[in-house]
This record gives sequence, C-alpha cells and structure tokens, in this order.
Amino acid sequence: MEYKKHILTDVWEKYSEALSNKYSTASIPVQIEHLVAEVFTSGPFYYYVINISNSTLSDCSDDLIKMHGLTIFPVHLKDIIDLIHPDDLGFVMEAEAWTIEMYKMIGFEHQLKLKSGYCFRMKTGNGAYELFHHQAFHTLKDENGKLLQALNIHTNIHHITRQNNYIVTISGIGNRKDFYQKQLSPEKKDDVVERLTKREIEVLNMLVKGYTDREVANVLNISFHTVRTHHKNILGKTKSKNSAELIKRSLENGYL
Repeated sequence: MEYKKHILTDVWEKYSEALSNKYSTASIPVQIEHLVAEVFTSGPFYYYVINISNSTLSDCSDDLIKMHGLTIFPVHLKDIIDLIHPDDLGFVMEAEAWTIEMYKMIGFEHQLKLKSGYCFRMKTGNGAYELFHHQAFHTLKDENGKLLQALNIHTNIHHITRQNNYIVTISGIGNRKDFYQKQLSPEKKDDVVERLTKREIEVLNMLVKGYTDREVANVLNISFHTVRTHHKNILGKTKSKNSAELIKRSLENGYL
C-alpha cells in the first residue's frame, strides 16, 4: 500500500527515539477491549489501530463510519486527519510534540503504561464540525524496542461541551499514577482557580467512570470518609453541582 505523508510525519520523525528505543516488550498485542474498558467514554466513540511503520489503519470499529458519514473504512491516518477542523491542526501537532517530550521525560520504558488525551473538532456525518475527545495509547513494540502499533479512541463530546480547552494530558494506566497537563493556548478567564491534587484526580477518574464512593474506597484502599471528603472537594474546586456538571467541567479543564 502506498505510504501517505501527513502532518504528524515530521513530528514523529523529529522525535524518532519515541518510535524506536532500547526498551522492548513481549511481542503480544494488547487486547483492545481491555484498554477501552479503562478509558473515559461519555458518549458515542470509536477506535482504530495505527500501524506505525506506514501509518495504515486496522481494527477500525464500525461506529467510525457512522459517526463521520463515511462509505468505507479509512485506510491511512491521513484519512482521519483530513476530518479534523483545519484550524485545529496546528494544536494537534503541538500536542503530539509535547506528548512525546513528556514520554521521554517520564522514560520510554514506561510508554506502554501511559495515555495521552486532548480535544479537537472533527467533521461528522451531518456535515458539521463537532468536538471530540482523543485518547491515544502505545500498545506494541518489538524485541528491539521499535514501536509497532498505537490505539486511538475518539469520543464525541459535543453534547457535553463545545469548548475546546487546548489542554494536553498525560496519565498513567494500570498501576501507574502519572498525571501531567500542558495548556497550549492562553488560559481561559473562567478556568478553575484551584487545581486538583493527584489523589483528587485519581478519585475523579474513577467517579466519572461510574464508581461509587464506597467502590473508590475499596479500590484505593482508603476510608469511605476520606473518599467522601475528596468527592466534596472535587465538586467544590470544579464548581460542579452534580455528576453531569462534573464531567463537563473535567473535560473543559483537561482532567480526563
């Protein structure tokens, strides 16, 4: 299949150490269903696998076609990028560059235990551009440490918020508790004044996935009273009255 260059080609080539480094892993593909179960999806979503060597796509979920009004499955990453609003492409390139820089700082030996997230507008089946929440995982490397695959998940959040925060987030998955943010546009005047602590972010991510306070306490091995206190503080800091507002504020301020 013919290789198609896209806007992220230069970014990835500039940070070639992210695609091929000394840290290797067993050549066993990650189960897509297991990763999807770990991520935040608050609306219609789809996923696809990127084959890093040539940017071709595989394992696209059926909803990709329906949500974007396509007639056939896209075969290259460029086909996905062409759906992104032109005004958001510069941000996407900056976000990808910062993500790779952070992976390097954290350590490429951990890159299969990290995910990145940010928002951008994409053209949908009705012809309009709507806001999507993008989450990406590196999922497979060969025995020499060369990155082979990545999984992208796109969730339509237009029904929750139409305000792009231009915040990029790096967070740990599984047993890793990493959390980093970067604002790539001027801060909003109505942005959250108080920032959440790492523990509050950990609790928040479980709450928006539907965990009860008692379930959060059991998973994190902390008291129910402590979780209730964290929950109350989170609502106060995000200026949220209920779970629906909490999800909206969390997306707008880059906590998810």
